[in-house]
Amino acid sequence: MTLALEVRDVSLRFGGLQALQDVSVDVGEWEIVGLIGPNGAGKTTFFNVLTGIYRPDSGRVLFQGVDVTRMPTHKRVRLGMGRTWQNLGVVPTLTVIDNLLTAQHAHIRYSPLGALFGSPGSFLEERELKRNAEEILDFLGLLELADEPVGGLPYGTQKLCDLAMALATDPQILLLDEPSSGMGPEEAHRLGDTLRYLRDSLNLTILMIEHHVPLVVGVCDYVYVLSFGELLAKGSPAEVQSHPDVIAAYLGDEAETILREEASGSSAAAELEPDSAAAADALSEEEVPADAAARG
Repeated sequence: MTLALEVRDVSLRFGGLQALQDVSVDVGEWEIVGLIGPNGAGKTTFFNVLTGIYRPDSGRVLFQGVDVTRMPTHKRVRLGMGRTWQNLGVVPTLTVIDNLLTAQHAHIRYSPLGALFGSPGSFLEERELKRNAEEILDFLGLLELADEPVGGLPYGTQKLCDLAMALATDPQILLLDEPSSGMGPEEAHRLGDTLRYLRDSLNLTILMIEHHVPLVVGVCDYVYVLSFGELLAKGSPAEVQSHPDVIAAYLGDEAETILREEASGSSAAAELEPDSAAAADALSEEEVPADAAARG
């Protein structure tokens, strides 16, 4: 299997807080890989390392065989890294289509002077960028909202706009930070279908942070679990769901009871579904990003 993304022994500390400790992750080309874990596990911090927002204290990040550990964010975007954000990366005062046009700025070929004086080349390229944006919006079912300010749309729709912006950067790997947050079960199911179609039709590789376990189980080929900044488990969705350490990390004191029930014949995997009140609380809250002022 050819690897699109290789992360080797990445560690990061914020003062007295060890946010990540020797985390290693492999993502194969055209795979959909999930990254899960309880709140404060370091998932968003890990994404910030992948995209160059944070520089790790140790370890390496390789994208398509290129060491990008110390590469600035905008150069990683040009290489083909696209990302969505836990708390949205859209500009709420801009329209949906203007957000997508802005997201394509790394691929603009005309010069600043050409834009300033309105050269024919700049007009032609702007029309091409708009066509690209409209195609993406049409695919995601957002074309009729193209001229609407993003800030006035429902949160789940704003998350789709965030995904559209990531696609507008023409990525080879999509890093999705809780793409289904703010969506109902049916919307999340449709999102899963969309992600599979993106992978299959555009040959995209996807790594996603997600709390909605049915979505992870339904679309992911492989899953990694973080807890307190360390890799707790990895494997297929079914293996991870039934892993005792994963159950303990999510459900704490209830884990012993669940594991006893599993030993007597009930399914621990089922207990990790949001049907359980405790599991729902553990899996539905948004992660607090780890930075110098917040735990992660």
